[in-house]
Amino acid sequence: MAAREISVDVVIFGGGAAGLWLLDDLHRAGYCTLLLEKHALGSGQTVASQGIIHGGLKYALSGKFTRSADAVKSLPTRWRQCLEGRATPDLRLTRLRSMHCHLWSTESLRSMLGMFAASHALTVRPTSIYRDEWPEALKQIRGNVMKLNEQVISPQSFIAELASQHHDRLLKLTDRMSFRFSTTPAGVMAINLDDPDRSHALCINTDHVVFAAGEGNQYLRELAGLPAEAMQRRPVQMILARGPLPPLTGHCIDGRRTRVTITTDRDSQGRIVWQIGGQVSEDGVGMSREELVMHTIKELQSTIPGITLDGVEWTTYTVNKAEGKQKGGRRPVGEVVLHENNVFTVWPTKLVLAPAASQRVMHLLPDARTTPGQRQIVYDQLADWPRPDVASPPWETAEQWISVNSATRV
Repeated sequence: MAAREISVDVVIFGGGAAGLWLLDDLHRAGYCTLLLEKHALGSGQTVASQGIIHGGLKYALSGKFTRSADAVKSLPTRWRQCLEGRATPDLRLTRLRSMHCHLWSTESLRSMLGMFAASHALTVRPTSIYRDEWPEALKQIRGNVMKLNEQVISPQSFIAELASQHHDRLLKLTDRMSFRFSTTPAGVMAINLDDPDRSHALCINTDHVVFAAGEGNQYLRELAGLPAEAMQRRPVQMILARGPLPPLTGHCIDGRRTRVTITTDRDSQGRIVWQIGGQVSEDGVGMSREELVMHTIKELQSTIPGITLDGVEWTTYTVNKAEGKQKGGRRPVGEVVLHENNVFTVWPTKLVLAPAASQRVMHLLPDARTTPGQRQIVYDQLADWPRPDVASPPWETAEQWISVNSATRV
């Protein structure tokens, strides 16, 4: 099969938060850049996330200002500026689920004292609110409820917004396509794409390659001849509830842990959906769906006094959080970026860290070699190439839901 040959500055694998944010930064800096995605954009970790732009408070529960808290403390400001159109990428069309989160405790905030001791060092700090400002779901909480100005976005909307701005630079790798790397001791020099449905193959010569594909980074690294053991996985089993629920976005704090974290959205039929994470999702690893649902119901009844769950339907889904390998399997402090020859491997760890991961790659790259005219020729040559879709939220694809009243599948 004859091959069409093109040359670019950077090729990115993976269309989640890290890959798309980096694509935007590279394009604005004048690089000729392509992003390749085998599945839907945001599939895997990004669209499955709760969309909270964390400001580091959850890492300060010990009463100490930890390295993890320091890694994220300035990033909510960057996100807020982007969401308001005052910084790039322009995310003004990204849908906000909530402007803030609420905080409450199982012990009248007594268990939050350590957190407050550290919060003075954070950009996003909790503030007290009057009882008439409390969410309806928390009206029977003893003690106090606080507000935390952590914005909550729709991850799907965020991905769709960046994808719409970079349509010409996104390429879909279909199931019938095969690809291989041309490597030298200096790294990956080219990506060769073969498609039986097209009259020609495509050879993408590139100066640099970025792996930002989450779990897929392991396979890509193996294909490029790099050590695959650079990655670790940290699974969680998230819980979904849909039906007659009150809107609620926030964290229940218990000692040094976030007992439950709840975010609210609506599904395609207009039903309220709760996405439930926090400690309960970590506890759920290894549980069956039914076991975790019953455990979650008990946790909610304990942490939200007076909550009514009649008529609510439940399901769960597992997310394998892919991270750069740490000694002892610990959670990374912040984003992890490996630079090996001309290959970068990126694990942002959390949604909020996507701009930090992009900045680290940008700092290590030399200036772009292509001209504006050369960039446009490349994009024009790929005008007929298939483009990836945006992944659906997990509640739209879940098939097995459990009724609370009957505990049977619906």
